[in-house]
Amino acid sequence: MAINPCRFPTAHASLGLSLAPECFVDPKSPYPRDMLGYGQHPPEFSLPGGKRIAVQFVVNYEEGGENSVLHGDDGSEVFLSEMFNPSAYADRHMSMESLYEYGSRAGFWRLYRLFTQREVPVTVFGVTMAMARNPEAVAAMGEADWEIACHGLRWINYQEVPEDVEREHMRRAIDWHTELTGERPLGWYTGRDSPNTRSLLLEHEGFLYDSDSYADDLPYWIKGGDGAHLIIPYTLDSNDMRFSSAQGFADGEQFFNYLRDSFDVLYAEGAEQPKLLNIGLHCRLAGRPGRFLALQRFLDYVQQHDDAWLCRRVDIARHWHEHYYPHQPVQHSPPQHP
Repeated sequence: MAINPCRFPTAHASLGLSLAPECFVDPKSPYPRDMLGYGQHPPEFSLPGGKRIAVQFVVNYEEGGENSVLHGDDGSEVFLSEMFNPSAYADRHMSMESLYEYGSRAGFWRLYRLFTQREVPVTVFGVTMAMARNPEAVAAMGEADWEIACHGLRWINYQEVPEDVEREHMRRAIDWHTELTGERPLGWYTGRDSPNTRSLLLEHEGFLYDSDSYADDLPYWIKGGDGAHLIIPYTLDSNDMRFSSAQGFADGEQFFNYLRDSFDVLYAEGAEQPKLLNIGLHCRLAGRPGRFLALQRFLDYVQQHDDAWLCRRVDIARHWHEHYYPHQPVQHSPPQHP
């Protein structure tokens, strides 16, 4: 087996071989990642009403758009269910299918009742194929004035999907989303994205933001087309997906404690500069009764704080576009060293 000299320089040297020039990457050379962000002294921001923290609940609606041989995929879904590390079946996986069906049949409506009864704004990350299979749920989202951001055509991993296929999926997702909801999506989140996802998204005008990033506690701008494009970072930590991962939450108490601690830290920091707290939910996960109580308790806790702004992502985007749109050029990466 060939040894990668950049990854295993000691082993490479033991063979009497010198390190290749490409192993010595100059850290001052152009780099496509932004490791600096706002830095030590971020610009001043404010939230509506002088609030300290924006608290944003996302309900991911994916059930019916996941991997399945019924959808033309090679195998069944293996991600984010009650099963730990399941195998993909080259046939229908009846148990996996029913775990997802719970989300659309029962879990969604439990979450819907909670948020509507408390009049809490919500953003839905809606997979268009999934939404097409449950028009009653889509209608309820609209009646509740929930934002429905586009979560792609399918809920699959796009990492190795050819660029032309992903481009066509994105085009169809936007068209289908508009037909299903009656409105063009203003936000986008693929989730399991590819190196091509954002550049493909920027081919479409009209998006106020995307959330395919986890890089900050605040929205930030990147270069997009002829102007600037807003990123509203999402979360994989204050997210019920950790109920389905080995290093995640074992019970609702852990989930509640983590959400509360996250809120407390950001709320305290918000006295000097406002922060954003995302909470990611899935109908088939947080919609289960044993986890649902933790979400109720967290809502009780948040609603005791007058300086918390409960909002939709599109509300954040509109606030940033109105007050903080950059009129200076925005770079994809940090300033380059000479």
